[in-house]
Amino acid sequence: MMIDNMRRTMDVLDIIGPVMIGPSSSHTAGAVRIGKVAASLLGTKPVKAEIMLHGSFAETYKGHGTDKALLAGIMGMEPDDERIRNSLEIAKKIGLEYKFEKTYIENAHPNTARIILWDKDGHKCSIEAASVGGGSILVKKVNGMDVEFSGRYETLIVLHEDVAGMIAEVTYFMAQRGINIGSFRCVREEKGGTAVMIIECDSVVPKSVVDEIKKQPHVLSCVRIEKLK
Repeated sequence: MMIDNMRRTMDVLDIIGPVMIGPSSSHTAGAVRIGKVAASLLGTKPVKAEIMLHGSFAETYKGHGTDKALLAGIMGMEPDDERIRNSLEIAKKIGLEYKFEKTYIENAHPNTARIILWDKDGHKCSIEAASVGGGSILVKKVNGMDVEFSGRYETLIVLHEDVAGMIAEVTYFMAQRGINIGSFRCVREEKGGTAVMIIECDSVVPKSVVDEIKKQPHVLSCVRIEKLK
């Protein structure tokens, strides 16, 4: 019975791995997905990317094409896109300014990237995420706040003022629209400051629901991260 339960909880990616452009699922497929999450969080077309690489990413990113993969994801490509190999040149052609730097992040996974993106209006977002093997990722920080989600589920990131009743208001709103929450986490900078809800859902969240959440009192932004392919 225990073995059957384990089998049921395994994702297909755990068994056969991702369909991808090589050479490494961690350094290519995972890196593409990290870039895609960063771009989704920004929500608009990025014009500037600052990418800091830690550990193995920092030491081997050119040889393994991690730089190309991260940029490809930022530009919306999937892990099996043939254009990944030319993503540096494509970024230059479309006017996406980028910079790679090596860094050290304490207690971070060896395949970790910290990405800061800007759009043409100066809006900015940042994430810190790790490629943890087989193309899977784990996002650890959003805009400097500690989070934890994998991108394997439809995910909402709700930035809001830390006031009483916000969690109940948003989750009740989603329940009323038939959206089942698979997991939930809320973190805040400080009491009464800014907080962020990370909501992983069992089904696709319609854009209309995202737009309605944005209109709720004390909600600063709501971003939907589509389930990663």
